[in-house]
Amino acid sequence: MKLSVVIPVYNELSTIEEILGRVRKAPVDDLEIIVVDDFSTDGTRDLLEGKLRNQIDQLIFQPQNHGKGFALKTGFKHATGDIVLVQDADLEYDPRQYPQLIQPIVDDLADVVYGSRFQGGGPHRVVYFWHYVGNKFLTLLSNMFTNLNLTDMETCYKVFRREIIQSIDILEPRFGVEPEVTAKIARMKVRIYEVGITYYGRTYDEGKKIGWKDGLSAIRCILKYNLFAR
Repeated sequence: MKLSVVIPVYNELSTIEEILGRVRKAPVDDLEIIVVDDFSTDGTRDLLEGKLRNQIDQLIFQPQNHGKGFALKTGFKHATGDIVLVQDADLEYDPRQYPQLIQPIVDDLADVVYGSRFQGGGPHRVVYFWHYVGNKFLTLLSNMFTNLNLTDMETCYKVFRREIIQSIDILEPRFGVEPEVTAKIARMKVRIYEVGITYYGRTYDEGKKIGWKDGLSAIRCILKYNLFAR
């Protein structure tokens, strides 16, 4: 089965070359790499269309900065693989785990797979306590409305059968895409699995972007897409 990897990028000059190399070396036979640059201003764009261009199957430049959700929506629309996987442009998630993430779909057990940072025995970098509390709270709140028993709703590693994710009209332009997609997936008659993953979290000094305002937005999106925007 062909795997499309969608990589949203915004100002990741220090990591984009390394992550593209890791994705290209992932142990998957049929791989499509789709990079959506969300109007980077730090030189990432020049690197993508120059030195790194031959490593990318589809390179899309946004005309202005919208956010991760909008970039993912664009990337999903262009995907041609049987399976679609989300990969952040930092180094927090390990592409060597693609086989275990897609295996439930390959085996026809699942239609959607979430890679959980809080499940399994792999390495997990110790970083921010309140981020952990926030992630667990948002997952719990989401589960209360969706009636799913996820352990990590906010994970980057989400994997879909292509026809499923392309059927979802994503409205949230920023990080609210995570609870929005989860709420909409929960209402579909699809099989959802979780797979434990390793996690190499980064600090704000190392370029982490998500903050407390995004947490408040996630709460808004959980309520909106589970109660009002059905």
